[in-house]
Amino acid sequence: MKVSVLVVDDEQLAREELCYLLSQDAAVEVVGQADNGIAALSLLEDLEPDIVFLDVQMPGLTGFEVARQFAGRSPAPHIVFVTAFDQYALDAFKVNAVDYLLKPVDPVRLEEALARARRRVDRVRSGAVSPQALAEIVEAVAARQARRSPLVVKVDDRILLVQADDLVYASLNEDEVTIVASQVTGTSSYRTLDELQAQLDQATFWRVHRSYLVNINKIKEIVPWFSRNFILRMRDAKSTEIPVSRAQTKRLREYLQL
Repeated sequence: MKVSVLVVDDEQLAREELCYLLSQDAAVEVVGQADNGIAALSLLEDLEPDIVFLDVQMPGLTGFEVARQFAGRSPAPHIVFVTAFDQYALDAFKVNAVDYLLKPVDPVRLEEALARARRRVDRVRSGAVSPQALAEIVEAVAARQARRSPLVVKVDDRILLVQADDLVYASLNEDEVTIVASQVTGTSSYRTLDELQAQLDQATFWRVHRSYLVNINKIKEIVPWFSRNFILRMRDAKSTEIPVSRAQTKRLREYLQL
């Protein structure tokens, strides 16, 4: 029996190459393509594909954000993440029921991913795997990647790798994301704070303000401010003070039982 496939990648050449490789398998039908997360959600709703080859880093919605929105639905697609991450990050994706492919896609690895995906499709068609289980798998993949993948930080003409746990805060200023870690300050390869946050553990990294993302484990002091709001004093070299938006103040109060 044929399996239906949706390919999602913002890079046209990468998307077309993957579609070509998939078309060589007579048991695969590529039912659609999308070049961003928003379009992917719409096609997922309309086409209900068996398998989605999903790029991790895309403008707008990341691959993980797309996966989270669809993983708990029935029928839920089986997701094969496609990533440009280097070898050091690959073990973050080794979760039994979700595969990964490294760009450029190797035909042999593609065959292996398809074989695993077909087995999962068969189990779901027979009722052996629930949509809730698939949702948990997506969260596990995202969490493992967040813990293991270092952040790329550019400092002048140097490119450094910083562990996520060492990130104190990130800020957005004139379309540039600045990373501040314990010993390093530089610019991020991510274009928005949303993209950066999607790669991190969202239980630890909070968007306390539209221009700031903070590591709650790196808060040194909470300073009361006007109208029952707060200022966060961080554990960086400058003890940077970061405002907390009105919307996030309630969450902070509940978390700290203030």
